[in-house]
Amino acid sequence: ALGTFAIGTEGFMIAAILPNIAADLVISVALAGSLISIFALAYALSSPILTALTGRVDRRKLLLAAMTIFSLANVVAASTHTFWGLAAARVLLACAAGMYTPNANALAGALVPPERRGRAIAIVNAGLTVAIAIGVPLGAVAGNRLGWRMTFVGVAVMSAAAVVGLLAGLPARAGAGMVTATLRERVRVLRQTRVAPTLLVTTAWAVGTYTVYSFIASFLATATPLRGPQVGYALFLWGASAGVGVIIGGNATDKLGARAVIRTSLSVLALALAGLSTVAHVLPPTIALPPVLLAMIAWGLCHWGFFPAQQTGLIQIVGLKLAPIVLSLNASFMYLGFSLGAAVGGFTLLHATVTDLGWVGAACELAAVTLFLKTRAAARAQGTPADERISPCAST
Repeated sequence: ALGTFAIGTEGFMIAAILPNIAADLVISVALAGSLISIFALAYALSSPILTALTGRVDRRKLLLAAMTIFSLANVVAASTHTFWGLAAARVLLACAAGMYTPNANALAGALVPPERRGRAIAIVNAGLTVAIAIGVPLGAVAGNRLGWRMTFVGVAVMSAAAVVGLLAGLPARAGAGMVTATLRERVRVLRQTRVAPTLLVTTAWAVGTYTVYSFIASFLATATPLRGPQVGYALFLWGASAGVGVIIGGNATDKLGARAVIRTSLSVLALALAGLSTVAHVLPPTIALPPVLLAMIAWGLCHWGFFPAQQTGLIQIVGLKLAPIVLSLNASFMYLGFSLGAAVGGFTLLHATVTDLGWVGAACELAAVTLFLKTRAAARAQGTPADERISPCAST
C-alpha cells in the first residue's frame, strides 16, 4: 500500500504545483501541463507491454526493481533544471509505476486464500485512495511552501521506505509460478465486441476530469480567492470526496447494478464540471468560493463513484476468468484518457480561458454517457443477458 501511495501521490500531485514548475522552468502553464500527458501516456503504453515482457521474472525482484527505479527517478525529477529533463524523468516514473502497480495487485491476490483475495487487493489499492485524499493535498502544501522540487524528494523518500518494506515483508519465493497474460491474450480480450467501446467510455470519462484537474491550481487562482498552499485545502476536499465516492459507488453497484451507477455518476459529473465554469463566469471570485467547493465535492464523489461500477461492468462482459486482463486494459485506457485530458486542457488554455475548462470537461463526460448508452442499446439489440451482480471488491 505504501508503494501505491507513493505512486498515486506523484501521479496526481503535479497538477497542484504546475504554476510553480512553469515559473521556475520559465515555460507556459500549458506546456507544463504536457508533463501530465507525458506521464499518463507513457504509463498507458508501457504498462501492458512491460507486464507481459516480465511475466517470467521473479515477482519479488520485479517489485523491488520497479520501486527502486521509481525512487531514483523522483530524485532525477527533483534535480533537473530543464523541461526536457523533467519530461524524461516523468517517462521513467511512468514505466516504473506501470510495472509496479499491476504486479503488486497480482501478487497480493496470489499470496492469500481465495476468500481473502478481494481484501488483499483492496489493501494494495487503498494506497491510491489515501494518496488522492491526503498525499496530493500535502504535496500541494509542501510544494508551495518549500518549493516544487521538495515534493519529488518526499515521494523519493516514501518510495525508498516502500523498498525496505518489500525487502522485509515479502517471502523470497513470493509469487513463484504466477502466470501473466501475454500481449496476444490481451489483444484477444480487447477484440471482444463490447470490450473496446466500454473501454472507450473509461477514456472519455478520464479525459473529462483531467481536462480540468490538470490545471486546477490555475482555475482556482482565477475563479476564487485561493492561492498557493490554500489550493491544497481545496484538493483535500476533492480527495476526501473521491474516497467517499469509491465506497458509495461500490455499495450502489451491489444494490442497483453497474448500469444505473455509471449512467447517474457520469451525468452528475458533467453537471458538476459545467457548474465550475458557470460559477467562474457568473460570480466574482470573492463570492464564488462556496459554490466552486460544492461543485468540487460533487465532482470528486461522482468521478470516483463511477470507477468500481465500470470495473464491475467490464467483469460482467468478459467473466471472472478474464477479469485480470480486462482490468489491466481498463487501467491503460484510463491513463490514456488522463494524457488526452491534459492535452485537451492545454489546448483550451491556448485558445480560450482557464475558466472555460469545466465546460470542455463536461462535454467529454456527456460524450462518455452517450457512448455508454449506445453500447448498452447495441448489446440489448444483440440479445445480451442482463447484468449480473458482481461485487466490485473483486474488481478493485
